[in-house]
Amino acid sequence: MLTVKKDLIRIRSDAVEIEGLLEVPAHPIGLVLFAHGSGSSRFSHRNNYVAAALHASQIGSLLLDLLTPQEDQDVKNRFDISLLTQRLNAASNWLRQSSEIPSIPLALFGASTGAAAALQLAAIRGTDIVAVVSRGGRPDLAGPEALEKVKAPTLLIVGGDDDVVIDLNRDAYARLQCKKRLEIIPGATHLFEESGKLQAVAALAVDWFHWHFQELTKSKREVHI
Repeated sequence: MLTVKKDLIRIRSDAVEIEGLLEVPAHPIGLVLFAHGSGSSRFSHRNNYVAAALHASQIGSLLLDLLTPQEDQDVKNRFDISLLTQRLNAASNWLRQSSEIPSIPLALFGASTGAAAALQLAAIRGTDIVAVVSRGGRPDLAGPEALEKVKAPTLLIVGGDDDVVIDLNRDAYARLQCKKRLEIIPGATHLFEESGKLQAVAALAVDWFHWHFQELTKSKREVHI
């Protein structure tokens, strides 16, 4: 039986506190920080579905409300990528400083506008971020400069029927200079609501994160031999 430790946490970022759900299975090989999309929250059933799949593969998750309820009432805040990145960075610092979390590898999962914030954070933190996955994301909103600085292996997942977002992801993909992959899921729209499509996203994300967490562990082991 899978045992997952769950904690509701609060993280200080400037003058506000943001809430998140930290879920860590026994003997985690890594942890994924989630950046939700516009108008969504840590209760997103899509992100929670992916998080549950990660737990089954010994990967922890932190799903955050990047905006307070008051901030979320202003639609402009949902597209303030710099603000979202700042909140993600505060969460990353909290994870690194928390006595309750072992020094395990950290990765990022971003959806919609959250993907842009995840990529900006990956550009800022460099090799501290092991891998990035974008689901139906807007990586273009991260900006050319940030995209070109990303070092973490990045997987962009887009629905095959999400025409405009496919083009935006292709443009962003061309700017990425890290290890990268663009996966287009046939028959899926922006939210991957069609039968079996969210399961395909989860499987791709689990494989990507698991591979890169294991590769990091293997590299560290070889250094100490």
